[in-house]
Amino acid sequence: MPSMGMATCGSQFLRPSALVDGTTVARSQSPSERQSTIEHWMDGWISAQKLPGRSASSGVVTVRKFKDPTYVLLEPLTWQPNNGQFAQIVEVPKGFVTDFASIPWPFSLLVRPDGEAAYPAIIHDYLYWEQTRSRSAADQVFKFAMEDFGITGAAITTIYAAVDWLGQKYWDENAKLKAAGEKRILMKFPDDPTVSWQEWKNRPGVF
Repeated sequence: MPSMGMATCGSQFLRPSALVDGTTVARSQSPSERQSTIEHWMDGWISAQKLPGRSASSGVVTVRKFKDPTYVLLEPLTWQPNNGQFAQIVEVPKGFVTDFASIPWPFSLLVRPDGEAAYPAIIHDYLYWEQTRSRSAADQVFKFAMEDFGITGAAITTIYAAVDWLGQKYWDENAKLKAAGEKRILMKFPDDPTVSWQEWKNRPGVF
């Protein structure tokens, strides 16, 4: 079996025959060809790790704010479980409206939902709104997503316990709003920063 070989950072040196993700990197390749091969392997490796911000697996959090602390998602988001995370993929559509409220206050002060926890909070809010899977499953996905974003273990434990303890209130409120005809997926977005969510959702033709 051929050896895997190594590339030295900051150098063009490569062993005569190195394998990178099944691709041969030979000394006969030009520096640009070798760099292209290595970059191709790195792209594949990063995608396999499902790192946040990779559009192929997650997307970038892009929102527009209403006058009140409520936001509409301008691009879709996807959360995909890693190996060992026993959960189903979550796809949040463009136009979803969130206020990050499924992280109970004051526990949200530990992890700002509009900071490093923005992505997990949006995923969690969407699952709490759609309710196509159980609440406990939604909370588990939230925990996994926080782990993916490198939030500290102590904060994850506290926030997860909080949503497990207090989340039923938000779950039930969403169920009542849905039953009353409330919608959360916009087709038309506001371009006036002084418009509140309450005002915008009552306008005709926005859903």
